[in-house]
Amino acid sequence: MTTQLVKCPECGKSARFDSSNKFRPFCSERCKLLDLGAWANESYSVPGEDADTELMSEDIPKNQN
Repeated sequence: MTTQLVKCPECGKSARFDSSNKFRPFCSERCKLLDLGAWANESYSVPGEDADTELMSEDIPKNQN
């Protein structure tokens, strides 16, 4: 069985993409946490329309009882 190597999305180093690498697809815990921090800081985004965050009373489901 050959080991698949992938490029770490954070630093670009080669990383094993199998069960022996518990941080996959990252090469290390550091790279995994850096990526998580970037998501938490909203450094990454998915393109799309801005969401309306105000909840209107008509958006709340009526009690079905």
